[in-house]
Amino acid sequence: MTDTILIINGPNLDMLGTRQPEVYGHDTLDDVEALCRRTAQEEGVEIDFRQSDSEAEIMKWIKEARGTRAGILINPAGFTSTSIAILDSLLIFEGPIIEVHISPLFRRDAFRHLSYVSKAATAKIEGFGIRGYEFALRKLAELARG
Repeated sequence: MTDTILIINGPNLDMLGTRQPEVYGHDTLDDVEALCRRTAQEEGVEIDFRQSDSEAEIMKWIKEARGTRAGILINPAGFTSTSIAILDSLLIFEGPIIEVHISPLFRRDAFRHLSYVSKAATAKIEGFGIRGYEFALRKLAELARG
């Protein structure tokens, strides 16, 4: 086991800053990654930062994290309320998992209120913009240190 935390960003998060800025803000995925790298350095952990629009690729990353990553921070984005397959992959992971959402799901469309990922998550942070990533990463670093 390493002190590396896997950060997974789901579909369309590569469009942050341009896609629905009234919902997601003007920060880009590069801004999120920079925030995570600064936070990881402050906390003394490494990160493995990824984004994919592919459910299969995300599932593969989660399975590869078993025994090699101290925790998972995941923003499943559009897969939040649709992917039982990602849930099943997360249930295989033996470490802590924190689910992050930039916008508050409870204030969005009713179909977005359900999160399959939450059933596997140790905790969930939503509605704090990209700062949610920082909060989640600090907690995962604490858990990784024991």
